[in-house]
Amino acid sequence: MSAPLTKTPMRIEARREPIGVDERGGKRGIGFYALPMATLQHPETIPSEITGPGHPEHQYLDLMRAIWETGSQRVDRTGVGTRSIFGAQLRFDLAEGAMPLLTTKRVYWKTATREMLWFLTGNTNIRPLVLQGVKIWNEWPHSRYVKETGDDIALEDFVARIAEDEAFAKRWGDLGPVYGKQWVDWPTYRYRPDGLYEPGEGINQVAAVVESLRTSPGSRRHIIEGWNVAQLDQMALPPCHKTYQFHVAGGEGGEGSRLNCLLYQRSCDVALGLPFNLWSAALLTRMMAQQTGFEPGELVWMGGDTHLYLNHEALITEQLTRAPKGQPRLEITRKPETIFDYQIEDFRVDDYTPLPPIKAPVAV
Repeated sequence: MSAPLTKTPMRIEARREPIGVDERGGKRGIGFYALPMATLQHPETIPSEITGPGHPEHQYLDLMRAIWETGSQRVDRTGVGTRSIFGAQLRFDLAEGAMPLLTTKRVYWKTATREMLWFLTGNTNIRPLVLQGVKIWNEWPHSRYVKETGDDIALEDFVARIAEDEAFAKRWGDLGPVYGKQWVDWPTYRYRPDGLYEPGEGINQVAAVVESLRTSPGSRRHIIEGWNVAQLDQMALPPCHKTYQFHVAGGEGGEGSRLNCLLYQRSCDVALGLPFNLWSAALLTRMMAQQTGFEPGELVWMGGDTHLYLNHEALITEQLTRAPKGQPRLEITRKPETIFDYQIEDFRVDDYTPLPPIKAPVAV
């Protein structure tokens, strides 16, 4: 009889040589071995002089260190170059308001929240974000504008024009059918009597998942998918955080049941992107839980090509000298009628006193 699987969470730690075969006969990943993950319930794994042992943020720092020390160096789409591993996992308990909000550098959670709310509108133009001071997506339309027009306008001037000129924004500010479009208006096509096809009614995946969680919590089909193969070449950037799957645990969907979320991310910029991705996925899970009446459960993050850019060395070196502090908590102060009706004012974060931000360039 094989040994029972432990329920103790695991964390990844770097090692420079292949590990071989584990005690159950399975191959362990080259470059890594599993240890009990740092959690408040298992404090012996990683000591911390600031907040006590077992801060969950150590998972992120361990992953960053492992990639930088053992990842394979690769040439990537941007030309910047990365160090990369393939396949990684992080787990965060969202009970009692806990959120995976990094404290070893400031993460602008309101910016990430505004982006999530923008996704849920289905809008794909950066102008609504620009008008709120959100800069996440500015580089991509700017790069396209310069390439197609030959006008080497500065990024700041381009963004100012997006804000001031609605017609210019309509022409140059659109990102194509990215995230939100697929989430709430996945395109369909109807067969016509003449043998051709015409556009049909779009599918709102988010609304469908909310409904299925309410009516069939035990289903294994609570999925929001962003990877529309037919439209990838129309997108400024194909979706990195591409697949969200929800899972109801305990209580047969009744009182005390918890809503878990697994996010699969095909490509992950660990230094700049992942801090936002973790917050956003946890936020979406919290919103879905509130709308469906479940308690927040666990966020499971899984990365495919999980990498650090070579020009982020200064950020990485500095962040790995820092220790996590505090336990950030999110309170949702209002329950809107639907998941599409949240406003930025509905969210409040407590116990967040992070270390200063660390700047690094975005690879476009």
